[in-house]
Amino acid sequence: MSTAKTKPATATSPNPLALSIALTEYTRALCRGLEDGSAEILHKVTPYTADLLHWWFSDEMCTARGSLNFHAGQKQAILNTIVAHEVLESSSLLDLYEQVAPHALTGARRQEVAQHKHDHPKYCLKMATGTGKTWVMQALMVWQVLNRNAAQAEGVDDPRFTRRFLVVAPGLIVYERLLDAFCGRLVGSGRDFSTSDMARNAELFIPEAYRDSVLAFVRGNVCAKGEIGLKATGNGMIAITNWHLLNGVDDEADATDETSDTPLPLAAHRVIDAVLPLTPGRANGNSLDTLDRRYARGDVLEYLSALPDLMVFNDEAHHIHELRREGEATEVEWQKSLSRIAEPKGQRFVQIDFSATPYNDVGTPKNKRKVYFPHIVTDFDLKAAMRAGLVKSLVLDRRKEVGALPLDFTVERDDKGRAVELSAGQRVMLRAGLMKLRKLETDFAKIDPTRHPKMLVVCEDTSVSPLVARFLTEEEGLAEDAVMSVDSGKKAELGEKDWAAVRERLFGVDHHATPRVIVSVLMLREGFDVNNICVIVPLRSSQAQILLEQTIGRGLRLMWRDREYDEIKADNRLRINNGQEPGSLLDVLTIVEHPAFNTFYQELMDEKLAGTTTEQSDRDTSTGDLMAARLREGFEAFDFAIPFILQEADEVIAHNELEVSRLPAFTAMSREQLVDLLGRGDQFISQDLQSSTLFGDYRVDGAVMTVSGYNDYLSRLTRRIGQSLSQPLPKGNKIAHHLDLPYLQVNTAALTGWLDDYIWSHLFDAAFNPHDGENWRVLLLKPVIDHLTRIFGHALREAAQSRPVGETEVRHRRLSEVRQLLVRESSSIEVGKCIYPRLPYPARNGGLEKRFIHWAQADSHIEAFCKISETRHDFMRLRYVKEDGLPAFYSPDFLVRTADAIYLVETKAQQQVIHPDVQRKRRAAVAWCERINALPADARADRHWSYVLLGEDLVDEWQGGQARLADLLRQARCIAAADATRQFSLI
Repeated sequence: MSTAKTKPATATSPNPLALSIALTEYTRALCRGLEDGSAEILHKVTPYTADLLHWWFSDEMCTARGSLNFHAGQKQAILNTIVAHEVLESSSLLDLYEQVAPHALTGARRQEVAQHKHDHPKYCLKMATGTGKTWVMQALMVWQVLNRNAAQAEGVDDPRFTRRFLVVAPGLIVYERLLDAFCGRLVGSGRDFSTSDMARNAELFIPEAYRDSVLAFVRGNVCAKGEIGLKATGNGMIAITNWHLLNGVDDEADATDETSDTPLPLAAHRVIDAVLPLTPGRANGNSLDTLDRRYARGDVLEYLSALPDLMVFNDEAHHIHELRREGEATEVEWQKSLSRIAEPKGQRFVQIDFSATPYNDVGTPKNKRKVYFPHIVTDFDLKAAMRAGLVKSLVLDRRKEVGALPLDFTVERDDKGRAVELSAGQRVMLRAGLMKLRKLETDFAKIDPTRHPKMLVVCEDTSVSPLVARFLTEEEGLAEDAVMSVDSGKKAELGEKDWAAVRERLFGVDHHATPRVIVSVLMLREGFDVNNICVIVPLRSSQAQILLEQTIGRGLRLMWRDREYDEIKADNRLRINNGQEPGSLLDVLTIVEHPAFNTFYQELMDEKLAGTTTEQSDRDTSTGDLMAARLREGFEAFDFAIPFILQEADEVIAHNELEVSRLPAFTAMSREQLVDLLGRGDQFISQDLQSSTLFGDYRVDGAVMTVSGYNDYLSRLTRRIGQSLSQPLPKGNKIAHHLDLPYLQVNTAALTGWLDDYIWSHLFDAAFNPHDGENWRVLLLKPVIDHLTRIFGHALREAAQSRPVGETEVRHRRLSEVRQLLVRESSSIEVGKCIYPRLPYPARNGGLEKRFIHWAQADSHIEAFCKISETRHDFMRLRYVKEDGLPAFYSPDFLVRTADAIYLVETKAQQQVIHPDVQRKRRAAVAWCERINALPADARADRHWSYVLLGEDLVDEWQGGQARLADLLRQARCIAAADATRQFSLI
């Protein structure tokens, strides 16, 4: 989380982001312990909000989802909004200030926030471009819908929650992007909802118990701008429009000044349109379609005003700020319409604004300053996003030919003000950008031919973009289809049908080699959500900082998102922080900037967040020392064929009788401590199949609870344990809907009996009668259920015995299926006995792996070896059961082949060897090797398969004694064979 660097607060000049700072501190205090479920906020919000907070932010859930989680900036934005609106029950902006930041209410600020337009809940979320504002918006919608549904079901009218939403976009590009996000991408004449953000990421947004109902709500209640007030929806609405509907115009081309960052006041002919129903002298003035649209637009405002409640999301909300012309402040029509809609609703109208640049530029060009919106409640700015690696790193291309430019960067015009020719300075900037683009295309293709970097040219107005396109094709030799021009008049020029094809090509540029260059004015400054913009050439005369920030925002989204690039990108950020040129241009945005605008970037450079490139970078590779290690000639001699058992014809799985008396008792808490937990409703499990509860139907209301039956408890617990051994358990303690059958399908009656015996006699290391009084309530607590699942899961694994009958079906996967590895020259080693010519090792703490590679290469008894890439060799993953009883996967470090054996080798620092999960991985790998060794010899390369866990101390001892690696591995195999009951590891 970050706050902008501002002047120290004084009695007359408080920090302009004081509300955000104070609310963030208050929220962090409330949410301390949210990761483990002990946060104070969980007792201050509704049970449904608490469920969501657990689902979104608990360590348990975040770990289970892997990389699909909210980042720190999104998390803080969501939490700050929930605290302000649900916990503090803010009724107005002034009320919110008085609760969390009264020190900031100086005379001027108090007067500002007390204005009538702030007299409702109003929050602005300041988030950098490319950091996922739409995900925050959708998470907040889920929060509102779940709570509104619950309140209505209970007959409660809670003004904090609604099912009616209006999403307002600043223009056509963002509007259509929002339709994609909520409804899915266009497929033929309709939209595929399965491609929507909510559907694709439902595992993150919505707890499984509520998933079907929320997705049905979104799918059935979205209204495009032409459907607002006309489309029949269910009990709610998600209306999506661009601001033109609220501004009193039909399309954005009529209302947008391409050289301004703000909708202008209505032109004279628009005022006439607003007054007269017909427009004399215009071809379409008497069109019935035109009249219908005007009538419907008025209807829309009346319809929205008449709604009993509404939550408005303003995307890119800097467009609704006041215009300041000749010293006078004038509200734009957009804000006037919102005020009109809010008027009858009071606290039931909620306004949530999103913007990366929520401020006005005021003052003279030489003394410009930012005036931030007063309702900013969270601040995740560009600097914080850069530090977190969530956006591209930023560099200026300070080439000599650019730095020597005279100040002729504006287009040459005739005496009538018409653009006639690009200036010499603009031509040089375009050539510099094109040179950088060509270099990126060449270098990127060496490591991944499917990645296509793009250049974006931002022109000063629509008359300049044709000149740029002509220059690039006629003078620089680019093909016609390599240059694409897009501005706000394009849709009107082409018509709806042809525009759809242009739009599809525009938003698909990441996946195609052409176009290589995109030329636009300001239409693409927002909502142009592509990842491959790597070079920006800004050709414009305005020095407004807000326009500069929006311009670079088009290229900030990450292009190289795979984990294998994280290390080299982190090195880039470190080099920039140290004042050095970046070592590569992977996820680096290059700005070919005129020197007149360098002052804008100075603050980023002063804070070591932006760097520069010089002519030297033209001689260096754009990918730094990253290189593709492709299959070597004759790789077949060093390849590995890994057998995978797909099916054993008739595998009989039997279990030995469990001795429940030998199972460990529950000792994490005493029975008295467990009883103390019974009053905390969030400890109870409340979801299962068909929305019924997990262990009998019960409800929690203060200290009142009813249970349907102990037998039902045992039945469901039996199924849960059986399922836990075959796939990860769903969170929320539900029985998952999986096609895979549970690991334990038979003898469940025996398991139920063992559970019953254990509960009565050994669970608490003493006699326990669940029918005595309300003893059964203790069994419903999560710690107890987790204990039962874990110990019986482990016990069943230990007791399992399998006996294959008939032939086994085996499939072989070869390491050579992965045609190349991406390695860094500085952290890789040339090898000769591997399918790849180089093998990587971790740049940090990779010394042990580096030594192992050298040792294997030097030992003549090693025939072949290879480092396993977790990201590329994803088929080489072994399943194991973690200490908490849940299944997981991991990949060993190396495969090594000798004359008579193949080894799976894991290298570990000495202190990690004894970690419980490392030992569990070892046991799982040994068991996997035993299954492979049971196959016919020709199915396992006529070799014995073994697993070895090598500790660093032993490597030091053997390597220091000039011993062979093959001898060490063979000793591991011999000791394991001599003592089959001891699964061997060398530590």
